[in-house]
Amino acid sequence: MDSKNLDRHVRQRDVRRRWGAAFVATALLCGLVGTSAFARDEETKRQMQGLDEQVQEIKSEVLSIAAELDQLEEKLLFPSNTQVAVFVSLAEGESMELDSVRVALDGEPVAHHIYSFKELQALQKGGVQRIYTGNVTTGDHRIEVSVAGTNATGGELGGVQGFQFTKGAEPELVDVTLAGGALGDATIEIGSF
Repeated sequence: MDSKNLDRHVRQRDVRRRWGAAFVATALLCGLVGTSAFARDEETKRQMQGLDEQVQEIKSEVLSIAAELDQLEEKLLFPSNTQVAVFVSLAEGESMELDSVRVALDGEPVAHHIYSFKELQALQKGGVQRIYTGNVTTGDHRIEVSVAGTNATGGELGGVQGFQFTKGAEPELVDVTLAGGALGDATIEIGSF
């Protein structure tokens, strides 16, 4: 080999070595970056899962605090020595379709409710609805209940009945039980829990 070819051969060999070393270095660098990115992705996923768990814990705590606040609010607004609550239910096996109920306490209207299909279904399955909570003084009071709806045969159903009750020192829980009559009059019964 002549010196010219030898120089050219040596230069090509050096260039190949440099490019090879650069290629290896680039491959290693890409591998490290890829591994680092993968590790960062895994760490990010773990952090997000941790954040999700913290958010769920906070939500649970907030709901618990809200429930406690509701109980405290009810105790403050309706102390036991003045509290009266009125509940509505249908008689067992009753198939009347209740449209609305109005409640007056000592001649003052205190509640009026128009029933949705789902609410009516719940009442027919034995559910009880709290229609009113308020304050009254101890002693004798009059409650008047007005009902509108249809009976099992599709006829108009309505009625108004008044009842006396005595409020003592404890909370008064009044149960209004409704039933449909064949002649278009609703049967309204009142009791205490």
